[in-house]
Amino acid sequence: MHVSDIQELMAAFDKSQISYFKLKMESVELVLDKSGKKNTAVATAESTPIIPLQTPNASACAITPTPSATSVDKSIKADYILSPMVGTFYHRPSPTASPYVQVGDTIKKGQVIGIVEAMKIMNEIEAECDCKILAIEVDDATAVEYGTQLVRIEKL
Repeated sequence: MHVSDIQELMAAFDKSQISYFKLKMESVELVLDKSGKKNTAVATAESTPIIPLQTPNASACAITPTPSATSVDKSIKADYILSPMVGTFYHRPSPTASPYVQVGDTIKKGQVIGIVEAMKIMNEIEAECDCKILAIEVDDATAVEYGTQLVRIEKL
């Protein structure tokens, strides 16, 4: 879930007749409450506690991207290899093997960058073009959705 998605939900909630809204998705929990008690809009990892934000209404919640998301070098045109399905992303073919790719690697079109396991089937994810790996956006053995940014690349 991106910051823009959360902002859209908050705007729609603020304009609606709904007084309470709660959304849980993997590592994100969003709670909006117009009753004046408290509003919570927090993206959390499993080990991170939920931190409530005290605000008078939902539209007053400020959501800022994480430092890692803002530290991208804007002079480099970055693209992403996206997950084509829902499943679990793995960087390597087995727990003891080397990762398929590492940051800084230059890879060819069709080269495997990782695996998405879906329904006990291992689906190889291939590069769609010749590219350089700028960042690996997803940790090993992480649940991903369709369209999740797996690897940030620079097309060659």
